[in-house]
Amino acid sequence: MDLDRARKLIAAERERVTELLRSTASARLEDNAAGQDAGDGDTDGAQPLEHEEVDLAVQRTLQGRLDALSRAEKRLAEGTYQMSIESGVRIPDERFEIDPAAELTVDEAERRDHDH
Repeated sequence: MDLDRARKLIAAERERVTELLRSTASARLEDNAAGQDAGDGDTDGAQPLEHEEVDLAVQRTLQGRLDALSRAEKRLAEGTYQMSIESGVRIPDERFEIDPAAELTVDEAERRDHDH
């Protein structure tokens, strides 16, 4: 894959994930406000807590995605971006078009998912 193309894909994905994190933070603020209002008897007090747990899980997932993008940028700088971190096998360009932070071949990722 052309390194310029890889940088653009990573940057675009970072921008997308960062925007999702901003949205999640905004949703948490709304949920916190709803939690404060829950004491008035009009809403279920447990509902804001459920929403906060979901928001936190989404936030952790998105932060993990940003971490993966940082690792991809590091591999790009080191010249190992296109290689699997597990086997060293070249990852096809098509995979990076779908996931610019890919660290494994499709087969390796499927095996890892199956094992966990």
